[in-house]
Amino acid sequence: MGLSHYDQERFDTAIVCGVAGGLRSGVPTGTVVVASELARTDGSTVAVDVSIRDRLADAARSLGFEPIVAPVLTSRELLVGDERATWARRGFAAVDMESAGIRAERLGVLRVILDTPEREISSEWLHPIRAMLQPRLWSELWWLARHAPACAKRAAEVAALLSP
Repeated sequence: MGLSHYDQERFDTAIVCGVAGGLRSGVPTGTVVVASELARTDGSTVAVDVSIRDRLADAARSLGFEPIVAPVLTSRELLVGDERATWARRGFAAVDMESAGIRAERLGVLRVILDTPEREISSEWLHPIRAMLQPRLWSELWWLARHAPACAKRAAEVAALLSP
């Protein structure tokens, strides 16, 4: 989360992968999403390289995961409740906190859905240490500990197929 230190650096090619929040109802944890385009909550957009997008989608399929190829939103905040539904109605499949901050001539984005509208996590996880000290969030902690590593591994396995 929060790769703001990369805002000033520019790359020739970048593939951003990791977990994301799902925006659409009925899309389960573990679903692979490949960005067809990127947007920020302020309405600005970032281009996605079509060739990389297609290669990421093909890589996911080769591992047995049918990806959703759709717009991805980047937000500085965790989106919960009605905010998820609002962005889903605008066509977005997932929300992350990094992708639109990466500057690259050629950019690809691969995300695996972690939390969903049906299984939200508290926005207090933006401050993990504080969140872990709150007993009411411990059930979320155990859920995250169980599912986040598997989702991150899935994203890395798909992205690894694009390495030279």
